[in-house]
Amino acid sequence: MSLPRPFLALSAATVLATTGTRFSAIAVPWLVLETTGDPVLTGLAGLAEMLPYVLAKALGGPLIDRLGPRRMAITCDLLSTMAVAVVPLLYWAGLLSIWILLPALALIGVLRAPADASKQAMVPAVAALGHMPLERVTGVVGAADRLAGTLGAASAGALIGLLGSGAALIANATAFLLSALVLSMGVPRTNAAVAADATAEPVVPIGYIGQFAAGWHVLRSDAVLMGLVLMIAVTNLFDQAYSMVLLPVWVRAAGLDVTWVGIFLATFSASAIAGSTLAAIYGARLPRLLLYTLGFLCAGPLALGSFALNLPLPAIIAILLLGGLAAGFLNPIISAILLERTPAPMVGRVIALTGALTWSLIPFGGLYAGLLVNNVGILPALGVTATLYLCATLLPLAIPSFRQMGQARAGATS
Repeated sequence: MSLPRPFLALSAATVLATTGTRFSAIAVPWLVLETTGDPVLTGLAGLAEMLPYVLAKALGGPLIDRLGPRRMAITCDLLSTMAVAVVPLLYWAGLLSIWILLPALALIGVLRAPADASKQAMVPAVAALGHMPLERVTGVVGAADRLAGTLGAASAGALIGLLGSGAALIANATAFLLSALVLSMGVPRTNAAVAADATAEPVVPIGYIGQFAAGWHVLRSDAVLMGLVLMIAVTNLFDQAYSMVLLPVWVRAAGLDVTWVGIFLATFSASAIAGSTLAAIYGARLPRLLLYTLGFLCAGPLALGSFALNLPLPAIIAILLLGGLAAGFLNPIISAILLERTPAPMVGRVIALTGALTWSLIPFGGLYAGLLVNNVGILPALGVTATLYLCATLLPLAIPSFRQMGQARAGATS
């Protein structure tokens, strides 16, 4: 049986957009670290992009529900194409300083946030069109996202090493453009929430503030979603610290070149593809809480600890393979829980709010890591972060709401 065209288009757009983002995620910190040698400025670059990203994601939910996720995703991907392309052009012209780069990154963050939220908001419609379980769709889209991370990380390191950071950013801009084209040709002009549940009672408060408040009420009143938000916000802080500062600094301190940043990230992502694929096939039949807890344990503290202990490269690679495999189950589980517990007419708002809150500490991850490295050194900084990550990973054992992961909320998307 052939897969629905919208499903294929959404998966392809996810691969393209995430691949492009991975290019810039490696190119920007390496550019700042290489030109300034300052871990704090490298962290500040991450703050400049991610803080506007979080704010735009939080405030963009009502617009996604009003205009439709398809229209928002296409528009923001097209605008992101232009915003990203400006950075390498300024760099090649010799006009790019850190104080010009920071506002440029802020604009990129503002545009990328609603595009990411809109792609996720399309999932219920895609699942309904294909008569597929949410966990199967989120698993396949999650595998596509991990594939993109693998391709982007592996090729970004090589491309930067050969042609420089500017070429990687042009590749990012091109990926955003292709993502917009794929969505425009493959996804019909249909409101995702309505398509996902045509029988749902519409919940449309008057005015933007009312719509925003209604989305916040749904999220705040759900103990399961709030528990997820709290935990993921903390772990995302440490993930950003690792990818933005700790990993590049460790690579430089070990005497390795930028290619190794890509190798480590690609190893993790490649293994996570297998995890996401297994989640798509078996996820609906496996215990969510157990997979969720083990996924974070292997992906976070175990991986960070391997660098903190300065293990041999083959051992680090093996641990990253295990961590990626476990982490592959996380996004499909989280996405399925979110969509199961969200009323269909409010999918855009709740997804945007959840995404913003879980990413709320990410802007400070690079800055946290930069200050920590400057004060205690790279290996102690990795050890401290691994320990704090472990404490966050144990939260499901202490918060009772996590035990309700398998229960759908009445009136939510199914």
